[in-house]
Parts: sequence; structure tokens; C-alpha cells
Amino acid sequence: MSADVLTTLVHALAGDARLVDDVVASARAQSPESARLPTAESRRHVAALITAGCTAFLRAAEPDDGDFADARRFGAEGAALGVPVGALLSGVHGGRSRILEIAIARGRAAGLPDDVLLQGLLRLDRYGTALERHVLDGYRTAERQLDTDRRAARIRLLRQLLLEPDGTEAGEDLGRFGLTAEGCYHCVVSDASDPVRVHELERAFARCGGVLAPVGGRLSGLTPRLPARLDDKVLVVSTPPVRLKNAAAAHRVALAALDAARVRRKAGPHGVTEFAGETALAGQPMLAGFLRDELLGALDPADDFHRDLAGTALAYLDRGQRLDLTAGSLHLHPNTVRYRLRRLQELTGFGAAEEQLTVLETVRWWWALWAWREAGPPAGLT
Repeated sequence: MSADVLTTLVHALAGDARLVDDVVASARAQSPESARLPTAESRRHVAALITAGCTAFLRAAEPDDGDFADARRFGAEGAALGVPVGALLSGVHGGRSRILEIAIARGRAAGLPDDVLLQGLLRLDRYGTALERHVLDGYRTAERQLDTDRRAARIRLLRQLLLEPDGTEAGEDLGRFGLTAEGCYHCVVSDASDPVRVHELERAFARCGGVLAPVGGRLSGLTPRLPARLDDKVLVVSTPPVRLKNAAAAHRVALAALDAARVRRKAGPHGVTEFAGETALAGQPMLAGFLRDELLGALDPADDFHRDLAGTALAYLDRGQRLDLTAGSLHLHPNTVRYRLRRLQELTGFGAAEEQLTVLETVRWWWALWAWREAGPPAGLT
């Protein structure tokens, strides 16, 4: 009976999204350096590690090397993104400690006998120790693939140029990497994290006279010209050329555009202006929430039909309010699109298919629908 309770407990841990958020928060609090990485990336890694750990725990045999592929990948990506190994392991230790605390609390709440709980915790602790070892192994392996000494200097230079309000006081490092205070450079960012692809991008931009390295958890850089060809599976966003004194501001714009591109599931090279609308709108999350709640309060995010209505309206606005194009993109009959738009109008007042929205009305409705689809709590209550 105790074994069944323990199995049920571990299954619950594996599928608990709130546990992932709790562990991510603990790991980031324990390691401020790791906390500079995007939260979504941290959450992805933690979720994978928890799932792999719980799967290994539920088997009778002790975990083997195959159970730690995600741990090695996590270590490798940490190295590729410039996180110091001490900071990375500190975050792992913080997350590991939090999982043990939660496991103890839930085990006692489930009525597990102390001896069963202790045996489970000891096994979990052995897994945690092995996990840290494999994270370190992945980190060291990736380090050997990267030009770490020269890379450290690139990271230092780009942090000065991209994270400071005026990064022109970079001194002799500018000349070391072929940059000049008077030059104009594209600011580039990428969501690449795989060490091989990171290394390929760094080399590609170096051949163009550019400097690329991880800055604040994202591969970032400056280059006088863009490579003629880039991997179309890796998202790279670039600004038009700017003076070095404007590099930090350009970097902020590029990061916001990168997030917009990720939402649209884009890959390959893109310019920031392609995502100008989404980038500008993303800078006002509270206003987006107000619009969502005011215009779409009658919709229920848990209702699949309501989600179909919102998705159809977004597709309709994205395709210039053309019924035929919307129907083709959604593989629906135009009458189905017309019906859904009419039902949405009845519920929310959304413009009927026969009425063309103005540009500003389109922006208001598109923004509200996009924010509603992302499904958050009402604005002002969080």
C-alpha cells in the first residue's frame, strides 16, 4: 500500500505545473546570474529535468546515463549562453533543495510511513547528485567546443556595449574585435542555445567582422554587415545599422522583436521592422489586459467554441478581413467563417463580416483577441 501511495505521489509531482514554477523561482533566487536567462528557457529545462527524474524514479533499476540527457543538455546550453558554471550549479542546487522540501511535505501529507519516505528521499538525493554531475559534464563538454578565452572577452565587451546606457567607453577591446566608436553596426539577437549552432553563428558573424556572444541569456552582437546565408532553422533578429552610442537601445528593441517572433513561431533571419506592430503592443501588457477584459469579457477561455471564435477572428484580421482567405487558411467553408464571426459579434460586438473595420479598430480588436488567446487573469488583479 505504501508503495502505491509513493508511486501516486511521484506521478503527481511529474505532472504538476505549479511545482515547476516553484522550483524555477527557487533556482533563480539561489543564483542571480542564472536568473538573467529568460524565464521560459529556465522553465523548459526544469520541466524536462523533473519529468526525467520522476520517470527514472518509478523504475525498479537505478538511473543510467540515458536518464541524464536533459541534464547534460542543460549544462551545455548554460555554457553556450555564458552562464558561469558556479552560478549554474548553484541554481541546480537551489532547485534540488526545493524539490526535496516539497517531496517531504507531500509525503507526510499523504501519510507515508517515515521509513518509506526516508528511502524515497535517499533515492531522490542520489539522483540529484548524479544530475549535478551530468550538468557539469555537459557544461565542460560544450566549453571545449567553444573558444572560451576569447569568448570571455567578447562577452565582456558586448555587456559594456549592449547593457549600459552608453557603452562607448569600451576602450581597447573595441579595436581588438574590429569595432570603432564611429562605426555603424546591426544589432543582432538569436534564441539559439544549442552549443553547435551557437558556435556556428559566432563564426558566421566573425567572418563578417562582427562580434557575437551571450549577453543576458540571449546570443547577441554587433556586426557591420549581415551574413549572406544563415541556418533557416535558427531564429536571428537584426536591427538596421546604428551608432555604438545607440547600441544598448537597439539591443532592447531587438530583444522585444525576438520575443514577438518567437510567439509567431518564426525561424531564420528577420529584421526588427517585420515585428514592429507586435513589439510595440507587447510593451503595454496592462493596456492589453484592459482591452481584453473590456471587449471580450463575454468569452470563456475554457470554452473550446469560444476559442474557435477568437481564433477565426484573429485569422480574419490577419488576412485583411477577407472571408475567402480566412476560410482557406483555416480549411473551413466561408459560410462557417461567416457564422463564427456573426456569433462573435453577438457575444462581443465584433464587426460583422460585411463591415470593414478601420485600421485603429482592427488594432484594438486584434490586440484584444491576441491577449485573450494568451489567457491570463483579468488586468489589475495580479
